[in-house]
Amino acid sequence: MRTALFAGSFDPFTRGHAHIVERGLQLFDRIVVCVGINERKAGFIPAGRRVEALRHYYAQRTPRVEVVQHDGLTVDLARQLNATCLLRGVRSSRDFDYEQAMADVNHRISGVETVLLFSDPQWASISSSVVRELAHFGRDIRPFIPDGLDYGQL
Repeated sequence: MRTALFAGSFDPFTRGHAHIVERGLQLFDRIVVCVGINERKAGFIPAGRRVEALRHYYAQRTPRVEVVQHDGLTVDLARQLNATCLLRGVRSSRDFDYEQAMADVNHRISGVETVLLFSDPQWASISSSVVRELAHFGRDIRPFIPDGLDYGQL
């Protein structure tokens, strides 16, 4: 079984993230979505709430999509899960440069490969940080969040 690990803060999980998962399912038997936890940073949406909302969102896709949380190195989790690679989305050349460097380091320290999928152009300008900023200023963020993904009251 070919498993890919798709890790990020997903604070919040956007339509672009969901599109990467859907496209990844065409390449892999199973995708594990990992909500990375950084206790030193206060999140927009509490980590546990992100995990539970994503588990509910992907409940109909189990066992092909699993949602976990992790607070260590992504490559360590990939090895624990027997993931064949890390799955990453790329929105721009800036993202590509960052992801290329991370892929190199991750491969050097673990041997785990990285597969990059380029974002669909309609989602390329949407990032979690943009969505957080819109929410901060009271704007409706529903157009940027997958239909059916419910974080409760934001």
